[in-house]
Amino acid sequence: MRFLILLLALGSFCHAQRKPVPATRYNNWGAYHGGPENLHYTTLGQITPANVAKLKAAWTLETGDAFEGSEIQCNPIVLDGILYATSPKLRVMAIDGATGKQLWSFDPYEGRPVRNKQRNRGLMHWTDGKQSRLYVAAQYKLYSLDLKTGKPDAAFGGQGWIDLRDDLGRPKESHTVGLTTPGVVFEDLLIIGSICSEGLPAAPGDIRAYDARTGKLRWAFHTIPHPGEFGYESWPKEGWKTLGGANNWPGMALDVKRGLVFAPTGSAAYDFFGANRPGNNLFANTLLCLNARTGKRVWHFQAVRHDVWDRDFPTNPVLVTVARNGKLIDAVAQATKSGHVFVFNRETGESLFPLEEKPAPASPVAEEKLASAQVLPLRPEPFARQRLTEDMLTTRTPEANRIARERLKTVRSNGQWEPPSLEGTIVFPGFDGAAEWGGQAFDPETGLFYVNSNEMAWILRLVPRAKATAATNGRRIYVRSCAGCHRDDLGGSPPEFPSLRGLGAKTDAASLDKILRGGVGRMPGFAHLGTASIDALKAYLLTGEEKEVVVAPATSVFEQAYSMDGYNKFLDPDGYPAIAPPWGTLNAISLDSGNYAWKIPFGEHPELVAKGMKDTGSENYGGPLVTKSGLLFIGASNFDKKFRAYDKKTGKLLWETLLPFSGNATPATYMVNGKQYVVIAAGGGKSGAASGGAYVAFALP
Repeated sequence: MRFLILLLALGSFCHAQRKPVPATRYNNWGAYHGGPENLHYTTLGQITPANVAKLKAAWTLETGDAFEGSEIQCNPIVLDGILYATSPKLRVMAIDGATGKQLWSFDPYEGRPVRNKQRNRGLMHWTDGKQSRLYVAAQYKLYSLDLKTGKPDAAFGGQGWIDLRDDLGRPKESHTVGLTTPGVVFEDLLIIGSICSEGLPAAPGDIRAYDARTGKLRWAFHTIPHPGEFGYESWPKEGWKTLGGANNWPGMALDVKRGLVFAPTGSAAYDFFGANRPGNNLFANTLLCLNARTGKRVWHFQAVRHDVWDRDFPTNPVLVTVARNGKLIDAVAQATKSGHVFVFNRETGESLFPLEEKPAPASPVAEEKLASAQVLPLRPEPFARQRLTEDMLTTRTPEANRIARERLKTVRSNGQWEPPSLEGTIVFPGFDGAAEWGGQAFDPETGLFYVNSNEMAWILRLVPRAKATAATNGRRIYVRSCAGCHRDDLGGSPPEFPSLRGLGAKTDAASLDKILRGGVGRMPGFAHLGTASIDALKAYLLTGEEKEVVVAPATSVFEQAYSMDGYNKFLDPDGYPAIAPPWGTLNAISLDSGNYAWKIPFGEHPELVAKGMKDTGSENYGGPLVTKSGLLFIGASNFDKKFRAYDKKTGKLLWETLLPFSGNATPATYMVNGKQYVVIAAGGGKSGAASGGAYVAFALP
């Protein structure tokens, strides 16, 4: 039986009078996404719909350190005409905003080889008027850099950096922790989330605040509650000691006036099977509102209970205003992987659109106990399709359609909340989501919310995980511990999960040993397996050797009955999505009414365009930028390498240009010497696209 769990007076969808935004507001780009509200909005108006077609590249900076599979996801910040950004190898650069000349750079790896993708989406900046610092993380180190020189500030942590593995209540060698998306700066606090392993073992996703000067911990919020804390009963009693995840990886939003920080969290580890974590697992998959000074919970909303679909909140919240009963309400909007937008009153957490709770099916595997009900908003309508049916399959060629139909018949496809299964379950929108980390834009003068969306189906298939035995070999250890991400055949799902084929030619035993024991990025460490198992696994990965070894029987809390068979997109025989277009869209949604102002396909495949197949849309990563003057700028599309400007009111394309590589990042805009620039990182590397390293700035002649 369907029923509404929260419904404010819907007669309130009337428009309040929105006032013009003064030109003195939102006229710089001094913080990630333009400011702590994450509006992606500017009042700079030199570039308009009338003259945007005249835009030309003003300068291009080549970073010179791209490598196969590398990306640039960075949204630069701009202070006094100087850009601060990162390169594919995570060098921090200061760049003259008028000329593109590099002024200084800081290399956190000090020239050491960098082989793995370095994910960074931006920087934090703090100043007290006397000193000014930038903050950036490389693996587990969070650095404080002098704004003028790029040199680490020794007062921060006593050596210029702090160890993000500290302050979590566990031995720091037992887990991996990093920071890929910047947090927020409030007064003298750096409030940050983390990236941690999505397998087991994993670090807890504590949200933490550090002193901007010294790096000392000022407060922490436990997203896996400790005994006596709110939500503790939604986890196993000892879960706070060993379980992980529920981390804020996509960024936060900050209401400076109210002193409120909004932090969305991801799923608990392991992402796809949760028999070791019975319960709803609060505060995983939750939008948290915390007191920025103390870290105390003000309110929360859990969007997915006991997540086994990797339904993380994939993007930072946006602080918006919404018209209700002739008044403007300060609200927070949160987009999701499933293609929904939740909108809440900022102070109370009340939903400003109706929410519906529906019964959810049970898992087909006996060990898994899923939540009996889940919640979704009724408005706005989802910005991505929700259930893959036979009539939605590709018709690109008759053969592609035939194969897609046959494959669809072998898996479950029943929309949201269909449990993972042994035969395979369609997750649609997929693991990378409809919304993603690029973020969304909001126009405070019109109330329009702009979101670019992916429409890709993935197949989630559970596979039994063989029990550990005393006699084993490197191949068996690999299948148990690594194949869920890197696949049974070592092929991986690049670039997120690289191929391990031919690894012996790419790395040495000492480097691999360090990674296997300590983990890196989203990969957990496997020190708990013991030296004999690690040595056997290392030998298999480097040489293919499957020599038998004897190890102690596993009694680890990280043992699971099921894993999954890799990250598998539902593709046709030629590698295109096996669903009918659009494969990506760009959407403008009124948060006053929940209605769509416009919706268009977004992105294309040049080789298909050459054959007459236009407007397919494509996978896209990186968010939009909206201007008071009437424009929406966006790169993001994976394959066509285009940077585009649209009329924000209608979605009409007004200008486009080719970038040297795909612009999978959110653009920024700024003014120097009376000239407005729009800049975007062009790093490619997504979905097999070529990798590069460039920042390109555009301006009027």
